Amino acid sequence: MSFNRSADPDFRRQVTTLAAIIGSIVVNTISNIFPPNGLNVGTLSNTLLAPVQITPANYAFSIWGLVYSGLIGFGIYQLQPSQKYNSRLQRCGYLLTIACVSQCAWIYLFLARLFPLSVVAMLGILVSLIVMYQSLGIDRERVSQLERWFVQIPISIYLSWISVATIVNIASTLYIRDWNGWEIPPTVWTVIMMSVAAAIAAVMLIQRHDLAYLLVTIWTLTAISIRQVHTPFIAVMGLVLTISLILFGLSLQLKPSLNAR
Repeated sequence: MSFNRSADPDFRRQVTTLAAIIGSIVVNTISNIFPPNGLNVGTLSNTLLAPVQITPANYAFSIWGLVYSGLIGFGIYQLQPSQKYNSRLQRCGYLLTIACVSQCAWIYLFLARLFPLSVVAMLGILVSLIVMYQSLGIDRERVSQLERWFVQIPISIYLSWISVATIVNIASTLYIRDWNGWEIPPTVWTVIMMSVAAAIAAVMLIQRHDLAYLLVTIWTLTAISIRQVHTPFIAVMGLVLTISLILFGLSLQLKPSLNAR
């Protein structure tokens, strides 16, 4: 019986997914306690990569606590026998496992200062999550509240954070490579990239009604503005983008109520 269960591809997917989530948390924890070369990701961002203006303030990275809490909830939920043949989770396959493995690779590539390769790993996380987001059919298929809270919202939060993290990772790599930005000032590039992140969040809200994705983007843009408080152009534009997203989100949330009247 136990052999048959272990040979079951759906059960194997469930166990592998949970193991990958736990493994990524362990690797991240170890990399912070025993960082290679004595520098963890935060320290490296605040020293060697300090001039990269799109990097959020340090407090923003506390969102990893929320990301990992959501992923643990996801892992436990999808492991339930009742979710074994959930078609949406079956469609996702090993995508979250790929994202977690890519994240582990990213940590050590980044800490080894192999920044171009770290971008490749980051894209591995991003692409896996994008395909997974599509496979889950967020706002396309009716699901239970439990599935919404333990599957859809954790992936939305993770994807939103990684979307901005990818921009930061690419910007850091270009900085290390001494890219001149086609003579466009770094402050302008920073605002352009912040605007891109805000636009993506707005599209996600319009097309998917994804409030979780929007809130994480607002969190990140606010943190960038705070870090760059002494660079008025970035700080003010970040504030404008943040307020615009908040008002836009409120308008869409209130619209059904207004129509009902």
